Amino acid sequence: MEKQEIYDKIKAALIDDFDIKAEKLVPEARLYEDLELDSIDAVDLIVKLKSFLPRNIDPEVFKAVRTLQDVVDAIYNLIHNPESK
Repeated sequence: MEKQEIYDKIKAALIDDFDIKAEKLVPEARLYEDLELDSIDAVDLIVKLKSFLPRNIDPEVFKAVRTLQDVVDAIYNLIHNPESK
C-alpha cells in the first residue's frame, strides 16, 4: 500500500466518522489543533485503520504523531517495515 492510498483511507475515515470537512484534511493539518481531535478520537481513528494494518500498533509509535502526514508516514512504515516499531 502506498502513501496516497493510506492518506485516502485516513481522509475518508475522518470525513465519514468524525465529520471533518475535506478542505481541512491537508497533510500538514495538526490533529489536535487544526482537526480538533482529542485522545479518544485518536484511538477511534486507530481502531478504524486496524483493518488494513499487518499487526497491532504500538502506542509509542503514535506519541510523536502530530500531523495528518505523520499518521500516513507511521502507518506506511508499519506496513512496509513490520519488524520495526
